[in-house]
Amino acid sequence: QGQLVESGGGLVQPGGSLRLSCVASGFSISNYVMRWYRQAPGKERELVASITTSGGTISYGESVKGRFTISRDDAKNTVYLQMNSLKPEDTAVYYCNAQYTWIRYWGQGTQVTVSS
Repeated sequence: QGQLVESGGGLVQPGGSLRLSCVASGFSISNYVMRWYRQAPGKERELVASITTSGGTISYGESVKGRFTISRDDAKNTVYLQMNSLKPEDTAVYYCNAQYTWIRYWGQGTQVTVSS
């Protein structure tokens, strides 16, 4: 029943910025840990960022620390990923994930391509 829809991906030059959005429907995200993952061709899925309920704890993968910012707006049932200083190695499909106990929802992903 739950659904996540990502948006905001696209083509950007190195050093540029993008803001990804993840809108949930069919459930309220207030009790869910929200995460962003990414997967590049030929590579395994990688955790990019995580934010717990009420924004109490935020974590980032080492490769994006200092460049990406995760945030949530429970009133809008939305999670964001602000990506700055983008590098070619950030190129991947970015997925939104919501987790509560045994429940996990995944979005279909949005493509981010960083290229000159």
